[in-house]
Amino acid sequence: MSGLHSVRPKNPPAPRFNQADISVINFRRIEIGAMIKLEALRVFVTVAESGNIKDAADVVGRTASAVSMTLKQLEDEIGGPLFQTDRKNSLTALGNLMLDLGREQIRSFDKSVSIMRAFAHSRIGSLSIASVPSVATNVLPPILQRFLEARPQVQVELFDIDSAQVRRMVESGVADIGIAGESRTGGGVEFTPLFSDRFKLLCKDDHELCRLQRPVEWSDLNAATLIRNGASDRIEAEDYKLLSAQSLITVYNVTSLVALVKAGLGLTILPSLTMHDAHDGVAVLELADAAASRKVGLVERRDVPPSPVTAAFRAFALKAIPALVEERLGV
Repeated sequence: MSGLHSVRPKNPPAPRFNQADISVINFRRIEIGAMIKLEALRVFVTVAESGNIKDAADVVGRTASAVSMTLKQLEDEIGGPLFQTDRKNSLTALGNLMLDLGREQIRSFDKSVSIMRAFAHSRIGSLSIASVPSVATNVLPPILQRFLEARPQVQVELFDIDSAQVRRMVESGVADIGIAGESRTGGGVEFTPLFSDRFKLLCKDDHELCRLQRPVEWSDLNAATLIRNGASDRIEAEDYKLLSAQSLITVYNVTSLVALVKAGLGLTILPSLTMHDAHDGVAVLELADAAASRKVGLVERRDVPPSPVTAAFRAFALKAIPALVEERLGV
C-alpha cells in the first residue's frame, strides 16, 4: 500500500447549534402544534359524537380521508389510540379522557372568540358618559334606551355634572365621552357640535317682568336679583356680565335654582332644554338678545381611539340627539 493514509481526528467536533436557532425551532413547533391540536380536537370530538368518519366529515366540512389523517396525527402526537376499532364508534380509555378534555377546551375557545367578537361589534363592554344636567335629564334617557335595546349587556355609567367637569373627566380618561357646552379653550379634548340651545329667563310667575309684552332686555334686569349658575356664565353679552358680577347668589343644581326662584329670592337664566318641563309657580320668558345661546356637543379625548362601544354610541348620538332636541324645543 502507499505510504499515504488518511488521518481521522480522535474526537470529531460536535455539530454547532446556535441557541437562538434552537429557540426559534422550539417556538415554531409549539405554535404549529397548538394550531393542529385545536383543529384536531374539534375533528376528534365531532367523530366521537357522530360515531363514524363519514358523518363527522360532513359536519366539519372536510373529506373523510382528511378526517382520518387528522385523527392519525392526533393519536401519534398524544401517544396512543383513541378508538378501539377502525369504525370509530367505540372509544378507548384514552379516547374518553380526550373527549372530556377536548369538549372543555373547545367550549372555552369558542366562548373566548364569541366574547372578542361581541366586544368588537359593541354588543358588550362598558360606556362611561359625563353630561351636563339638562342633557342627562331631558335627552339621554330615551337615547340610551334606544341605544341599549340592541346591546342589553353593555354596562353604562352616567355622570351628571357641569361643562367644566365634563371636560376634565374626559381629558383624564375617567369618562369615555362627554356632552357639554363648547369650551373657550381646546385643551386635550375635541368638541363636535350637536345642537344650539337658547337661554331663557326663569322668574316667579307673578314677577313684574311677566307683564312685559315683549322679550326681556338686559336693561330690564338692572333692579332684579340675579341668581348665577354654571350654564349662564357662558353668556358673552357685556350687559349680562355686568349684571352677573353684582350677583351674590350662585346655585349649580337646577332643582335648587327652581326652588329659589319659586320662593321669590330672585330670577335666573338657563338654557331652554333645562326648562323643557314646566314648573308650577315659575314663568319662562324669552330674552331679546338672540346671541344668548350655548352650543352643546360631544367632548372626546384627542388622539385616543375610542372603544367599540364608545364609537357606536358616538355615531348613534350624532344622529339621534339633534333630532330629539329639535323635536323637544321645536327648533
